[in-house]
Amino acid sequence: MKLKLGIPKGSLQEATIQLFARAGFNIYAGPRSYFPSIDDPEIECMLIRAQEMARYVSDGVLDAGLTGQDWIAEHEAGDGKTGVITSIADLIYAKQSFGRVRWVLAAPEESTIRSARDLEGKTVATELVRATRAYFARQRVNVNVEFSWGATEVKPPMLADAIVEVTETGSSLRANRLRIIDTVMESNTQLIANHAALADAWKRTKLDNLALLLKAAIEAQGRVGLMLNVRRADLDGVLSLLPALQRPTISALSDADWVAVNTIIEERTVRDLIPKLKAANAQGIVEYPLNKIVL
Repeated sequence: MKLKLGIPKGSLQEATIQLFARAGFNIYAGPRSYFPSIDDPEIECMLIRAQEMARYVSDGVLDAGLTGQDWIAEHEAGDGKTGVITSIADLIYAKQSFGRVRWVLAAPEESTIRSARDLEGKTVATELVRATRAYFARQRVNVNVEFSWGATEVKPPMLADAIVEVTETGSSLRANRLRIIDTVMESNTQLIANHAALADAWKRTKLDNLALLLKAAIEAQGRVGLMLNVRRADLDGVLSLLPALQRPTISALSDADWVAVNTIIEERTVRDLIPKLKAANAQGIVEYPLNKIVL
């Protein structure tokens, strides 16, 4: 038996493959193949655009796949079916940063558009057509929502009055002299599965184990382990400096006057923390990388 798993092709592809590698699964995607190899004989991968993933998982072509909440909402808004697929894990990572992305309503900086209501009777370009129509319906604003095949940021003001576009940092919008007016929706990647796969005990266990490892890899992102030795007399001073994930682990050494301290910290804090630890009489300080943290 194999689990048929969809890997998002396109902007999320490389970040997803890197995430799987940290989780312990090596995926190789050839430049011309839509069926990447994976070093788990119980998983069969297929590259599918994130925009189509929910449909293929919903239809049972795939047992499970990774796609954004945005494209799940877009699929369900068009198909009219909800509850056919279930999210197994909330995986907060994106192509540039390990965080959420936003779909935002944006208009030219020099325009008079300041809110969704200012777009009454006007044209909005987006790739997220159905979810955008639902957004304006909630706002009770009548707009013409047009599908955009790409390069959406350059369409205002000649080809559209405003756009709804995905952004992580907003830098591309600013570069095109666009001002963010509102957030249409936030999204991050979900591991989704259809109900038939979840009803199969073997596939459910496989998916639960996969979700555990992927979430553990995300928890480890940006964190490192830190080990050090310290005299018991200096322990309180050292512990006051350590921000721990839970609590530092303290172990006795062969010399009764000394203990070993092991903890997990944010990597960005290490450069400031190590000199302070040394000044607090810590010795044998070792920083080491982490692949997974299982909470």
